[in-house]
Amino acid sequence: MQIPVQGFMYPNEVELQWSVLIVLYPFLTGLVAGAFILASLERVFRVEAVKPTYRLALLTALAFLLVAPLPLQLHLGHPERSYEMYLTPHRSSAMAMFGFVYLWYLLAVLVLEIWLDYRRDIVVLSQTTTGWRRLLYRILTLGSTNISPRALEIDERAGWLITVIGIPSAFLLHGYVGFIFGSVKANPWWSSPLMPVVFLFSAMVSGIAVVMLLYMLVNSLRKEPIDMRCVDTVAMYLFYTFVIDFSLEMLDLIHRIYEADESFRSLDFMVHTRMYFSQVVLQILLGTLLPITLLGATQVLKLPALVRKQIYVLAGCLTLVGIFAMRWNVVIGGQLFSKSFLGYTTYKMGFVAREGLLTAIVLTVLPFVFLWVLVKLLPPWPERNSGSLPEATLAH
Repeated sequence: MQIPVQGFMYPNEVELQWSVLIVLYPFLTGLVAGAFILASLERVFRVEAVKPTYRLALLTALAFLLVAPLPLQLHLGHPERSYEMYLTPHRSSAMAMFGFVYLWYLLAVLVLEIWLDYRRDIVVLSQTTTGWRRLLYRILTLGSTNISPRALEIDERAGWLITVIGIPSAFLLHGYVGFIFGSVKANPWWSSPLMPVVFLFSAMVSGIAVVMLLYMLVNSLRKEPIDMRCVDTVAMYLFYTFVIDFSLEMLDLIHRIYEADESFRSLDFMVHTRMYFSQVVLQILLGTLLPITLLGATQVLKLPALVRKQIYVLAGCLTLVGIFAMRWNVVIGGQLFSKSFLGYTTYKMGFVAREGLLTAIVLTVLPFVFLWVLVKLLPPWPERNSGSLPEATLAH
């Protein structure tokens, strides 16, 4: 495959080492962190208005977290060797420590919090269902069938503590991704102390947006009324978080323009040519300014509920497009220019390949398949979790 090259490129810079899968990885982990932060609003900060999205946010975070490492696995030349990072940890390498951060967040935080929150429902379902579902729920109880008021109170306190621990863990999970890029001194497109913070706030934006869209979609499919107080509150947090995220990105841009070091002319040329559509049009105009304007209008104007729903759907979709474009511009854009600042290359993405477009589409759809399974096993709807057990069982 011939790759168009302009100017002087070093031989190892002609073909990009990081593909669309590396774009997808920070995008998926961002959805995880953002969804968990939204769930923590109800559990820790007692924002009762967002309670209808609490369990859905937790299940969404788990579904995306299960798929998050797959892009990295497919990118590896020998994915079967990935377990070795657990046997030979390298504490000075941010990449080598990813596995430990991932397992901590998955097992010690997210799965444990979901189990504690659903424990009563699991016990009820283990007694009221039949067949393979009954066996599955009995396994999920882990032998703990005491759902007395005292036991449930302990579960609530433990869940609150885990959520408190999970908030900095969520920051660590996605902030370290920005830390990896920001610490690459040889690449001026990435080397910025604001990179971890920008990645973190953009993750919160994308996670809140996807949970808002899923809540509205699922309720529409179930023909259940949408709690507009809940959606309005989620949209409000999305708006304010988005404003902070955009402000940080503009601060980084203004700093680069003011500093104008030897790499500025090369980066400026890329923004006006190879990355104009992905950064200026998709990320800034369509993916940032337009959704912020739409969300801001709902905060200022008294619009009918139907109009607000339509605005939230449009703004949420544009937000996800903009955040993905931001990930694309960071990962792909940071590899399109030479370290000599005298040459530029082009990224060609195949369709049917291990790191092609089809693989990226499958990995994007897969979390929603996992979420569908999780929702079937652990329904987040309160009316479906209202089953009861005999008094003797409750006091067990």
